[in-house]
Amino acid sequence: MSDSRLVKISKYLSKYLRHTPDAIGIQLAPGGWVDVDELLTACAKNKFPLTRQELQVVVESSDKQRFSFDATGNLIRANQGHSVKVDLHLEAVVPPDELYHGTGHKSVESILQTGLSKMSRHHVHLSKDIETAKTVGARHGKPVVFAVNAAAMHQAGYIFYCSANGVWLVENVPPEYLQKI
Repeated sequence: MSDSRLVKISKYLSKYLRHTPDAIGIQLAPGGWVDVDELLTACAKNKFPLTRQELQVVVESSDKQRFSFDATGNLIRANQGHSVKVDLHLEAVVPPDELYHGTGHKSVESILQTGLSKMSRHHVHLSKDIETAKTVGARHGKPVVFAVNAAAMHQAGYIFYCSANGVWLVENVPPEYLQKI
């Protein structure tokens, strides 16, 4: 499969498994899961046919690991990043002492004043390393990385989750826990 087809499928799945599942006639079950056959049928009905094999390649080869299959391989979901209401059944975990958040340079002043908020998503997304945060930030212009004092936040009662693809999630990050790198 060509790289362009892989990207196209990934973007399509992101849109409908994270943001507008009803637009193609699917519903997210608890955990955000959708039956693979139901998804493939919906995609075909909406003029975006894809095969189970293509779906498998996207799940397995995506560098961002946005999607995963359940243990049976019969269900698929987006690992995080939803704007629709869904309980992903994530369990709270103790975060590493420091995490990172990448953003575009235009957002720096606002973040320094108000912290990080989830906006239209379920959580703020954090990375375990600076390089990943830089890559994320570059999607929004000149990248800027913030270090997040996750240990202090956890000690103060903030709840952290880690998605299946290693993205750290938290409700918000107040400015006192941020340091611009």
